[in-house]
Amino acid sequence: MTESRSSIAADVLPPLEDSLRTGMTEALRKGKILIVDDEEINVRLLERIIIRSDFVKFASTTDPREVESLFQPFAPDIVLLDLHMPHIDGFALMHQLREMIGSDDFLPIVVLTADATLATKRRALHEGATDFLTKPFDQLEVVLRIRNLLESRFSHLKIQEQNATLEDNVRQRTIELERALSDLKAAQHQVIQQERLAALGTMAGGIAHDFNNSLSVIIGFSEILLRDAKNGLSQNAARQPLETILTAAEDASRIVHRLREFYRTGEIEEARLALNLNPLVEQALLLTKPRWLTHSRANGYTIELTPLLGDINDVMGDAAELREVMTNLIFNAVDAMPNGGTITVRTENEGDQVAFRIIDTGMGMTEEVRQRCLEPFFTTKGDRGTGLGLAMVFGIIQRHGGTVEIESIPGKGTAFTIRLPMHANTDVETDAAPETLSRPLHVLVVDDQPVLCQLLCEYLQNDCHTVEAAENGEKALEKFASGSFDIVITDQVMPDMNGVQLASALRESRPDQIIMLLTGYGAPLGSDAETPCVDLVVGKPISLASLRSALLRAMSLGRRRT
Repeated sequence: MTESRSSIAADVLPPLEDSLRTGMTEALRKGKILIVDDEEINVRLLERIIIRSDFVKFASTTDPREVESLFQPFAPDIVLLDLHMPHIDGFALMHQLREMIGSDDFLPIVVLTADATLATKRRALHEGATDFLTKPFDQLEVVLRIRNLLESRFSHLKIQEQNATLEDNVRQRTIELERALSDLKAAQHQVIQQERLAALGTMAGGIAHDFNNSLSVIIGFSEILLRDAKNGLSQNAARQPLETILTAAEDASRIVHRLREFYRTGEIEEARLALNLNPLVEQALLLTKPRWLTHSRANGYTIELTPLLGDINDVMGDAAELREVMTNLIFNAVDAMPNGGTITVRTENEGDQVAFRIIDTGMGMTEEVRQRCLEPFFTTKGDRGTGLGLAMVFGIIQRHGGTVEIESIPGKGTAFTIRLPMHANTDVETDAAPETLSRPLHVLVVDDQPVLCQLLCEYLQNDCHTVEAAENGEKALEKFASGSFDIVITDQVMPDMNGVQLASALRESRPDQIIMLLTGYGAPLGSDAETPCVDLVVGKPISLASLRSALLRAMSLGRRRT
């Protein structure tokens, strides 16, 4: 094997064109050429051609068995290969070379042979030959073939290098994008959390606003009753304040109900009754009177509220929700008149609809504000507003199948018009007596809060039922073991033993026992499969009317189960 033989004489060869040498780039000059031929004279001839062509790196061998050990350290860019050699022929050697280079590499192999048959050429090309030269060969052709193939080789290497660089860039860019995406997701999560907290805070403010309105009425009229009770309060004088307190408490209960249903999925079954809007308007005026009359006068201005209630048909609706709509619209009108003014409340039939209007002479709204005022959390009141009042109004009216229309002129006032479908059948039979229990019941009441336990006992005893009370699960089990009860009414949240656990223990002792569960979390607690030991789950707060209805249903379910 010989390498870089630059001192070999070349006077026996005809001169090469100078243009071949002058057009040679430095990269081509340093291309590594491997010569494999078993005839020494052919090897020397090729070496001389290579040297005269200004190639400076080459290696040669006359023993094909040396190629494997020579290949890795020399790392040729092109191989000049004879076909017919002893020990290993050119075909086998090409196969060996292909196994030594990568599948994505390009190593030109030029076959040099005196066998110019078509079959030999086809086989050589099939085994991996890049080009084919027939002996005796023309030296200029040899140089041109070497140059062209080296250019192809270096172009391939350049492309590989660029691909590798591109892949590195893509990989690095992918890493950066993944990092940026991860940072973005983290930022989005933080923003979402902040938005949720902000929304929760805003919603809590809205709930607090509505709830405080109800509490103001309850506290205010309770103080009036206590004051008047010192001077001997008559039944007639007490009736109106007490009815107002009861209405405000029921509305507060509905607020809690809506808040609880906010995080529940599925359709909410709402109780709708045929009702007339005029009594609801009168109740709303009474509930809001401290704001539009007393508060305004205390601040040095006057708001006059004029009701114009027509002879209207009934609508199907939820009284507490519609009363809340009216209350919010009245408060909204009061806020729009910081220096006083007039509010007109009107009801009338319009075709197959009942219209409820609130018209104020306040500051009015621009067109942009008018179009957005029903959006949740949109407010022009700054820190004084939550942006939930009108959105709540819109939601309730939509659920009732109605519409909301807003007309407003800046500086002159605003008119809200609510239209609801008339009740289809106004001739409802009212003579049928409500269903009642066939006999008084023996009831066990279990509640760890004495005031609530006393209230339930008062309700039941007022309806002629006999009642025994227990303050916890253990006392309830003791009384249950020594008596027989038609129904057990138990609270859910109690120390040591909750209502479901108590019901389960009672059922083990008496499988046919009828049990009603009361809970402040609303009803139901879960699916029937989660509370199989309970006949009925009832949400707090519970009124006398709802307790009577629950007793009827629980007794009916209990009898059906047995």
